[in-house]
Amino acid sequence: MTAVQPTILATCGGLTGGAWTDSAYGPLLHHAIELARVEGRAPRVTHINTAGGDQRHIEGAELEAARAAGVNATHLRLFPHPNLEDMRAHLLAQDVVWVSGGSLANLLALWRLHGLDHLLAEAWRSGVVLAGGSAGAVCWHEGGTTASFGPGIAPLADGLGLVPGSLAVHYDSDPNRRPAHQSAVGAGVLPDGYALDEGVGLVYRGTDVVDVIAERPGVSAWRVRRTADGGVEETRIVPRVLGTPTADAPDLSPTSTARNQIEEARTPR
Repeated sequence: MTAVQPTILATCGGLTGGAWTDSAYGPLLHHAIELARVEGRAPRVTHINTAGGDQRHIEGAELEAARAAGVNATHLRLFPHPNLEDMRAHLLAQDVVWVSGGSLANLLALWRLHGLDHLLAEAWRSGVVLAGGSAGAVCWHEGGTTASFGPGIAPLADGLGLVPGSLAVHYDSDPNRRPAHQSAVGAGVLPDGYALDEGVGLVYRGTDVVDVIAERPGVSAWRVRRTADGGVEETRIVPRVLGTPTADAPDLSPTSTARNQIEEARTPR
C-alpha cells in the first residue's frame, strides 16, 4: 500500500507543454504521485487512455514526459484487445493510475465489458492512487455531464460511484457546461456534487474531499447543490495553489463561511 487511505485525485489537468520535450507532467499529475508517497525508487504510473481510443501517438508523448519526470510509466490499453495478460496484477503493483480524457460513456462501457471497473476499485482500496483529468475525473463519481453523445453537453448518471455525487469539468472554458450541469442537478437527474475550472483538482481520502488544489491562482472549484424549490445553489471554493502549505487549504466543513475562503452565491438554474 502506498497511499495512506484509498485516494482519488479528480482534475481538469494532466500533461502540459514541455521545454525540451513535446509534453511534460503537469503540476496536478505530479501531485498524484506525491499522494502515493513513493520512497527509494522511481514511481510507477500506468496511463489509461480508453476514453480517447488508445491512440499510440498520445502514448508516445506520455512516455516521453514520464522519462523526463523520472517516472516508470506503462499503458493499459483495451484496443484492439487488452495489452496485459494479467491486468489485476499489473494494477495492484502501481503507485498511480492516470486516466486521460475523451468519451466518458465509451470509457465506462469498455471498462465494464472487460471487468476493469472492478479491478480499479480493488486497486483503489489497496492504496493505488486513482487520478485523471476530464472524463478521467468524472468516471470515479456517481455521474456527471459529458460531451460523449454529441457536441451538446448531456448528463450521464452511471459513473463508477467510488466517490459520491456528481462532477462537472471545464466549467470556465466551455460555456455550455455550467447551464447543462445546473439543469441536470436542478432536475434531480444528477446528484449534488462539484464542478471544476481548468487546472483545478479535488483530493478524496476515502469518500471525503480533503483538499482542493490548483495549478495557478484565479481559478475555482464549485459545490453544486439542488435547492428545495428545484433551483441550484453554487458555492465557490478557492483552491489551495500547489506549492503552498496544506494549512492553507480551504475549509470544506458544512459550517465554513467566506472568511474561510468560501464564497456563497445563489445562481438560477
